[in-house]
Amino acid sequence: MAGPWQTARVLAVRDEAPRVKSFRLGLDGPTGHRAGQHYVLRLTAPDGYTAQRSYSVASAPDGGHELELTVERLEDGEVSGYLHEVVEVGDELEIRGPIGGWFVWDGETPALLVGGGSGIVPLMAMLRLARATGRSDLLRMVASVRGPADLYYATELPGPEVTVVHSRIAPPGGRRPAGRLIAEDLAPLVGPEATAYVCGSTGFADAASTLLVGLGVDAGRIRVERFGATG
Repeated sequence: MAGPWQTARVLAVRDEAPRVKSFRLGLDGPTGHRAGQHYVLRLTAPDGYTAQRSYSVASAPDGGHELELTVERLEDGEVSGYLHEVVEVGDELEIRGPIGGWFVWDGETPALLVGGGSGIVPLMAMLRLARATGRSDLLRMVASVRGPADLYYATELPGPEVTVVHSRIAPPGGRRPAGRLIAEDLAPLVGPEATAYVCGSTGFADAASTLLVGLGVDAGRIRVERFGATG
């Protein structure tokens, strides 16, 4: 159950990457979300017209009253454009959630996270949970981005649990040349008991899932969330 609509106050806005911002929201009560879930955000115009979009939660569950949504600004995007161009600290937004029970990780079992582009967002909630609870040993993550400037959470995400793959522009001295995700990127991280969480565009998610199956991961241990263009 997603619960009723509620009011969230914007506490902070932070640039993450070109055309990408994170919004820290405060609620009246505990968020109650799990790592991997999402919220629906609704905008209502003075004439009553509404537009709503779903956004994954990037913050780890901590029992508190705050959550973070990371939003990419899309061309002609009604909601993402408003969030990027109009919303300021102190504004109020309507949200509903948390939503989702399949693509969640509670920080108690081994997991392999594979994210492409904005698909990194729900996986960041899982990574933050692992680090906050001292269970980074359970988790490994592969983040695929076009180039260094496109990496979300660039000052926080890198660490011993994380492998960053650059598909188009590799940084100087990078561990591999630029190129799409391949089996060799995933093979050292695949464990016999880990559940794989794959998130990204349909093309990325299908390709990553195929690689995992080819590496011997049972399809029943692969959970996939595909991101489409939601403006």
